[in-house]
Amino acid sequence: MRQFLRHPSDMPVELIQRKHAFLPRQRLNNISLGGVACNSPKGFRRGTAVELRIPLLGEQARYSGVVAWCKKQPDDYLVGIAFVDEETLFRARMVEQVCQIEHYRHLREQELGQPLPVEAIAKEWIAEHAAGFSTFSGLQ
Repeated sequence: MRQFLRHPSDMPVELIQRKHAFLPRQRLNNISLGGVACNSPKGFRRGTAVELRIPLLGEQARYSGVVAWCKKQPDDYLVGIAFVDEETLFRARMVEQVCQIEHYRHLREQELGQPLPVEAIAKEWIAEHAAGFSTFSGLQ
């Protein structure tokens, strides 16, 4: 299994099944440059063409991909979405970084009991986590 960024669970996503697959079935053994893992109330078959949407970030936060794997969990499914071209992967990674920073900001605000400026918390997150994020190290 390739390595996938784990999307923060406090930033909801929508997985919309697309009608047409992006790749012929025979190419599904090696489909991703990388991807995102997210929770879904619905399971998907490997190879299903989907669009990943992040509603909180607006209409532009939409990324076409393919289900690389799907694991049943006690209450839902963990779905690995592979991005099959470098432009989509790059865009999705940038948005995922924003999501990770926002998640981190919420955690730090809860710890400290006060609002924190986004710029300061982004610098803190980058200093602590950006190197691992850029190489996918330690991610599922």
